[in-house]
Amino acid sequence: MTQGAGQGPETERTATLRDFRVPAYVHETGPYADVHPGDVVPPHEEDHPDGYTPTERDLPVIQRDTLPPPPVEPAPAPAPQSDAGPGPLFVVGDVHGYIEELLSALREKGLVDEEGQWCAGTARLWFLGDFTDRGPDGIGVIDLVMRLSAEAAAAGGYCKALMGNHELLLLGAKRFGDTPVNSGAGTATFQAAWLLNGGQKTDMDRLQDHHLQWMARLDAVEEVDGHLLLHSDTTAYLDYGDSIEAVNDTVRDALTRNDADEVWDLFRKFTKRFSFRDEGGADAVRSLLDTYGGSRVVHGHSPIPYLLGQVGSEEGEERGEPHVEGPHVYADGLAIAMDGGVTMAGKLLVQQLPLDA
Repeated sequence: MTQGAGQGPETERTATLRDFRVPAYVHETGPYADVHPGDVVPPHEEDHPDGYTPTERDLPVIQRDTLPPPPVEPAPAPAPQSDAGPGPLFVVGDVHGYIEELLSALREKGLVDEEGQWCAGTARLWFLGDFTDRGPDGIGVIDLVMRLSAEAAAAGGYCKALMGNHELLLLGAKRFGDTPVNSGAGTATFQAAWLLNGGQKTDMDRLQDHHLQWMARLDAVEEVDGHLLLHSDTTAYLDYGDSIEAVNDTVRDALTRNDADEVWDLFRKFTKRFSFRDEGGADAVRSLLDTYGGSRVVHGHSPIPYLLGQVGSEEGEERGEPHVEGPHVYADGLAIAMDGGVTMAGKLLVQQLPLDA
């Protein structure tokens, strides 16, 4: 708790919409000049501890009903099947409820047919998390991924998914609602954070037990063919174990204990971003690779337009609509960013790996 000048301790209370303000990000200087626009600074910003990551609105959302529909490309022939080993490896960036854009991107890569059924045989598909919030049909996206998982397994391939910070947020909003949690700067609630991060009432209304159970069992990190797959571009994973198995077990155990403060701390840490860019970014990536294995990190979470500086500048210059062609390779070639910024009129990315630098 904080103390005002000449006053006694303030009473802790639950954060509301009025308790947060969105920093101008790249349009101002000072200690928050490099803060992502989704990282909302709580009141009395000087009082929060070092490393605290606020959790209000993450990204601007452009209404896609004002944009032309995504082109539907005819699906190419499925990748040739072979008994020599596993099929080709694909990864998918943040979806955030944009199910039509997802289906279009999967068709373009020959992973699903015109009816949205798995048609890629032994191919391997990994989703990097953040299925819900902001977009129109997050539960539809989860249902699709669950169905493709069964269809891919029956064909000899697989479709798997990692846990993003928005899965933790939706789980927390459903389980804990308006229960106050210690945010590191007073109190907050999962419900308020979920709404401010683009939570959709239609998703909450359709959320069922099997969706919750599926999300709670997702892994946080995996290594596949030399690619270290994770959702967030942060080194916070190191706080949860010195092996992939340890991290995944720790995260699942925390969700099983169902303690609101513990789950909030998990969500807060997995909401951190930008650890791999700028000076020291390559060393941050190496710290993860040295601990968990792999030769490259592949992540979502931080939209490529922000990593590339396409959304404004420190001088306050406004930029045009984001232009995303594909994944962004950076940090001395050690990191691949996969969030194409679909919520901001960018692109929902599906990419086959390995990817040349």
